[in-house]
Amino acid sequence: MTSLTSQAEALLSALDPEQRQVAEALRGPVRVLAGAGTGKTRAITHRIAHGVLTGVYAPTEVLAVTFTTRAAGELRQRLRQLGAPAVQARTFHSAALRQLRYFWPHVHGTELPTLTESKLGMLAAATRRLGIRADQALLRDLASEIEWAKVSNVGPDDYPLIAARHGRSVSDQPPETVSKVFAGYEDVKREQHRMDMEDVLLFTAGVLASDERVAAQVRRQYKWFVVDEFQDVSPLQSALLDLWLGGRNELCVVGDPAQTIYSFAGADATYLLDFPKRYPGTTSIELVRNYRSTPQVVVAANTLLAGSPSAGVELRSQQPAGAAVRFGGHPDEVAEASYVADQIAALQRRGTAPGQIAVLFRINAQSEHFEDALSDRGIPYVVRGAARFFERPEVREAVVRLRGAARSGETADVPWLEAVHGVLGGMGWSAEPPTGRGQVRDRWESWQALVTQADEFAAEHEGGDLVAFVEDLDRRAAEQHAPAADGVTLATFHAAKGLEWDAVFCTGVQDGTVPITYADRDATVEEERRLLYVGMTRARTDLSVTWAAARNPGQAARRQPSRFLTPLLPEGERAPSGGRTRSKVARCRECSQPLGTAAEKKRGRCASHPVRYDEDLFERLKAWRLERARDDEVPAYVVFTDATLELIAEHKPGNETALRAINGVGPNKIDKYGEDVLALVAAPS
Repeated sequence: MTSLTSQAEALLSALDPEQRQVAEALRGPVRVLAGAGTGKTRAITHRIAHGVLTGVYAPTEVLAVTFTTRAAGELRQRLRQLGAPAVQARTFHSAALRQLRYFWPHVHGTELPTLTESKLGMLAAATRRLGIRADQALLRDLASEIEWAKVSNVGPDDYPLIAARHGRSVSDQPPETVSKVFAGYEDVKREQHRMDMEDVLLFTAGVLASDERVAAQVRRQYKWFVVDEFQDVSPLQSALLDLWLGGRNELCVVGDPAQTIYSFAGADATYLLDFPKRYPGTTSIELVRNYRSTPQVVVAANTLLAGSPSAGVELRSQQPAGAAVRFGGHPDEVAEASYVADQIAALQRRGTAPGQIAVLFRINAQSEHFEDALSDRGIPYVVRGAARFFERPEVREAVVRLRGAARSGETADVPWLEAVHGVLGGMGWSAEPPTGRGQVRDRWESWQALVTQADEFAAEHEGGDLVAFVEDLDRRAAEQHAPAADGVTLATFHAAKGLEWDAVFCTGVQDGTVPITYADRDATVEEERRLLYVGMTRARTDLSVTWAAARNPGQAARRQPSRFLTPLLPEGERAPSGGRTRSKVARCRECSQPLGTAAEKKRGRCASHPVRYDEDLFERLKAWRLERARDDEVPAYVVFTDATLELIAEHKPGNETALRAINGVGPNKIDKYGEDVLALVAAPS
């Protein structure tokens, strides 16, 4: 007994007071609110090892669950080192699939459906049946939306109503269309005797709920549960966890509400926040000692959240004082990237390895200028979670098309910048970005970056042409293809979650980017704040936060630093109050209800209050658009979207000024189509 006591004391002596509280709270329910860098994995692995060492837990009766294979592997490695190698540490999907493969044949008497890694093939079949043209980007966005619906326990029939309630949209597709695609996808999947990753959880929950013998066997196997990153749990995962527990409360959950950044994918932090309500008698412990970052970084991170709905535990740094956090605005994105690259070069000269430096940004398309700036200085880099800019499929295809247009001479009679717009327009680019997040938006951002590059090239090379521009793109691509084994990490804030570096540059932190433009509800704006918090808390010793007043050199400086930075900046550097307007929720002009889809927002009315337009004129405009799109060899929506045609048919503009006032009709549209449209409006019915 003395030996066992001394072993337990040796195990616990490696922990700080709060971590030790976690390790000693061996009986559930337990909730651990663990701030960034506070050693949560250390605390929960020591808790499990302590329970095994003292005989409270049989190691084979413990199930530790997390969300990524990498995190599960880290748990297993640490548990082996602590003398508890027999403990199961798995992702939700891995644990469920293991149970499903064993029990399904016994319960159903059939083989388990084949697990598919990708929804795209079945989605393509479903959209073809419905007569919907869907490219790869739209298919990926539909796949993501179906994943959200399934983990949120939303079926195809309920989708339109619930999607509107949550402000969901998919690449301007009406929710009714998404619902039909969702149902069609499920039909195709059943016909092919397949299941997707969400079905793994659904089927396991179904087996446990419908067969008490199976549920009893699972509950005899696992008596003690630990769930990491509990702020990311979805309704479906929570339901499965309840079935595993079967009314018991031997559960320890660990998470940080301030790092909830996946609500768009179905994560729901209320399961963590309301845990004591669901489990009376909960032991609740806060981990606040941050071992990762200097006091300067920690104070900045605390200040970012202070007084906001996202405020959680207040971190206390355990590191020595370091350099002040640097905040700085730049005239444009090129100047911002140049500054960051110069600072990285200086860090390297002082001995910081490139692999210990990260440049973080909101969206993948922002990497381009940083790739350029680092390449110019010979600094190696790696892009995490995405292909390098010139390796992205939409960029590669665009460059091939531009090269073909340059060689063929077909655009010789057209100003070359206009030719670039025409080529990209034929691929789906338009001057106005699509609303919402997703692959369609990401692809547009890549094309927009090429448009920006063309504008910059034209400004810098008077007399340049399309051939010279394509040669410049090829040069940039060649310089950025050099392999980098130990390079500076370029990553989005999302991709940086769970990682850390000595030096971090949080870039592009201006309103409209952080928070991003389509964050138009209070809840989505707060998620953007938490996303910046995640980025800032990745830094150990050096943190810089930068923004750009304009996208391109020479443009008017209209951007303001993010509203989130207001409490962090000296008063003279803050955006004027008029420059920090909060994103407003678009509402129906008839009933004032929030507008959900992009089409509703463009019309200014919800689906229950359709636009009162001239239907005959609308049909004539659609017929003209189809003919014009064929002549121009572009998709019809590149000419005008349905929503814009409806507005024209409603307001019947009688001159160019009135036409220009229609949402979706800009100067280029006026030049190309204005005369035809006005003639159609003026023509007798």
